[in-house]
Amino acid sequence: MGSSFKSLMAAVLLCSGMQATAQDYVKYVNTLQGTYSTADLSYGSTYPTVALPYGEHFYSVQTGKNGDGWKYQYQAKKIRGFQQVHQCSPWMGDYATFSLMPVEGKLVVNEDERASAFKHSNEHAGPDYYSVNFDNGISGEITPAERAAYMRFKFTGKDDAYLVFDGYTGKADITVLPQEHKIIGWTRNGYWFPGEFKGFFVIEFNQPFVSHGTWANKGKTITAGQSAIAGDAVGAYLQFKKGATVLAKVSMSYISPEQAALNLKTEFKGKEGFEQTRIAARKTWNDLLGRVAVEGGTEEEKATFYSCLFRSNLFSRKFYDINENGKPYYRSPYDNKIHDGYMYTDNGFWDTFRTQFPLDNILHPEMQGRYMQSLIDAQQQFGFFPTWSNPGMSGVMIGNHAISLLTDAWAKGIRNFDPKAALAGYLNEATNRGVGGSSGREGWKDYFTLGYMPVNDVGESAAKTLEYAYDDFCAYNLAKMTGNKFYEDIFKRQTYNYKNIYDPTVGFMRGRKRDGTWVPEKFNPREWGGAFTEGNSYQYSWSVFHDLNGLITMMGGEKTVQGKLDTFFTTKNDFIVGSYGHEIHEMTEMVIANMGQYAHGNQPCFHISYIYNYLKQPWKTQYRARAVMSKLYNSGPKGFPGDEDQGAMSSWYVISAMGLYPVTPGIDQLNISSPVFNKVTITLENGKKFIIVANNNSKSNVYIQSAKLNGVAFNNNYIKNSDIMAGGTLVYQMGSKPNTTRGITNQNAPFSLTAK
Repeated sequence: MGSSFKSLMAAVLLCSGMQATAQDYVKYVNTLQGTYSTADLSYGSTYPTVALPYGEHFYSVQTGKNGDGWKYQYQAKKIRGFQQVHQCSPWMGDYATFSLMPVEGKLVVNEDERASAFKHSNEHAGPDYYSVNFDNGISGEITPAERAAYMRFKFTGKDDAYLVFDGYTGKADITVLPQEHKIIGWTRNGYWFPGEFKGFFVIEFNQPFVSHGTWANKGKTITAGQSAIAGDAVGAYLQFKKGATVLAKVSMSYISPEQAALNLKTEFKGKEGFEQTRIAARKTWNDLLGRVAVEGGTEEEKATFYSCLFRSNLFSRKFYDINENGKPYYRSPYDNKIHDGYMYTDNGFWDTFRTQFPLDNILHPEMQGRYMQSLIDAQQQFGFFPTWSNPGMSGVMIGNHAISLLTDAWAKGIRNFDPKAALAGYLNEATNRGVGGSSGREGWKDYFTLGYMPVNDVGESAAKTLEYAYDDFCAYNLAKMTGNKFYEDIFKRQTYNYKNIYDPTVGFMRGRKRDGTWVPEKFNPREWGGAFTEGNSYQYSWSVFHDLNGLITMMGGEKTVQGKLDTFFTTKNDFIVGSYGHEIHEMTEMVIANMGQYAHGNQPCFHISYIYNYLKQPWKTQYRARAVMSKLYNSGPKGFPGDEDQGAMSSWYVISAMGLYPVTPGIDQLNISSPVFNKVTITLENGKKFIIVANNNSKSNVYIQSAKLNGVAFNNNYIKNSDIMAGGTLVYQMGSKPNTTRGITNQNAPFSLTAK
């Protein structure tokens, strides 16, 4: 009676809490956005994440087999588990993973045999709450805390009720404690972590077990009554009374079993129970999403915006626990030692330095300050900065982009780390081979002496040359901002290395041999791979984020480049597979986008729409940015034009929909463009508000006619980040035709290393 009454009251409070909220932003978030994906064609390659912002652990249902990177596919018909999840990309895989799955009738534990059919009409997917009613009548639900979650399973009562625990693909050590209604142990699955790194878990149930046992050999061997098992691909099962409603509290720690138990206790303090936890999670998300309040636009545009804002606030994941004294500490994924302080992980900087980190610097400067210090700590623990942590160093992708993060933070007023330590760590990065992949720099001596990475000696040489030149600019600018002449002099020359791989005879960036010979001999800018990473010369030739004026001059001047950029967006959307030897998903996505050689499905093209701001044609930036947003994004399962990549693609939409874009992370500027909404109110951490108003805005009125910043006429094609953080109002008058007299002077152009 008492329990039922409490559940009823909690449900009433949940509903009344939603009604009391001035604006329910969570209702716009569809966590199924981007889930209709495969390895051959990505519409996001996401899963329906249930989590708090930057939570240490995420949760999701699983349709794919254990170990399959595409853990949830919208087109699937069955679910095989309710998982604890840490996956940041399907290409990287998951780690420290396990799942629970309800089974009724005959006990089956194999992941294929236990899978249950469902329909999307019986599914709710929100950031604060996931639920599904299976075709067999069983239901499952999830609601998150930061380091824990509740799962709830309701059985029909028609037959015996079981929960199957699956230790996933790697090693697991599992102990069932019937007297305590618990399962405890650890899992160790994944790839990029040191030594005997483990995830210690505790799962506590609200019901006694009728029986229990273990299983092995992917479910081929079931041992009734056994309470402990260890090994590869093993699991356990619990039997409950028929018709039970089973509540499971789930927690994990990378530090110790004791910390996992502490997390289970502290994470639910003040919000004990499923409904209370759901209320708290919804409030957390509403508070965050409401910090970027949009007005105007269609309901679908709001759904797209807030679904993207949700995804842009998931990674990097907090990788620290809170001890019994309320202090943060962590087991490092780099040296496997326990340290005091903060650590963040699960992020590929090649993807996210362009958009997600600049957005975080606006919305979360306090967290970003902790993050920047954690980067320096990681470098000292491992010897090199992380490039793509998952959770430790993976060496995947290219560039040394941690320096971009550090410099961008410093340029935007986040200065609670030692810039000299950052520069010393980066010099070590730039002058050593590292341990593989993007750790350090393969061919660094050639880069310093030749001024480029020689093709054939170094893979993806042209792409690396371009990105290292930008990274060196970041180091140069951080040194310059902090008065460190030593490091400023070291990196200044290399900021222009992009010029050494531009072939004026063809008008594009190319691979180049050690002797200066251009390759391939039969050049076609549509050919993918070779000297480039997941792209072609048509796309990478614009990758000079820090010196677009220098690039424009090198390419023949403004008039020539205006035509060249127009052609880029309007030429045929075909490709040559090149060194890949087959069509990869990024090629397919470029063709589907049908915007010439513009491939928004991959990061090197993210900034290209904004280059018109440097060419005295800002109205073309306004048109192109709005076209990309309206054509290539939506809130549905096919919501992205490629891999979403830890918030990179979502953040592009969020920033661009506000009419902003950070072409050059590492300086105190953002480009401006055409906002989607009539009004955007950004509530900053410092309590100030920056408001963007677009009068007469619509799908056809995409062109800025005039602008005022804090009441003063504003003709620049950029705004200072410091102006945003100071609070204020930017007001546009919009129209259906370009204003070709606004933003066309040299002074109106955004920053470039080469002055006009």
